[in-house]
Amino acid sequence: MQWLVVILLIVGVYYFFIRKSSTNKIFTKTKENKKNIEEMCFECKRCGTFVSSSESIIKDGEYYCSKECANLK
Repeated sequence: MQWLVVILLIVGVYYFFIRKSSTNKIFTKTKENKKNIEEMCFECKRCGTFVSSSESIIKDGEYYCSKECANLK
């Protein structure tokens, strides 16, 4: 009877602490992947290259991949 209680305790600790943290990591990676996909959604008006929102240049409401495409000097 005591062995059964010890085994159940070990399984309970494993389930609530170790397994729960590993499943949270899976969901976190999935959210990060979706975020990375959403960032790459702008197409350069001139050449058609896709650029992230942090790398794009906005001129007159249009997105460009570089200063050359946006005709900036």
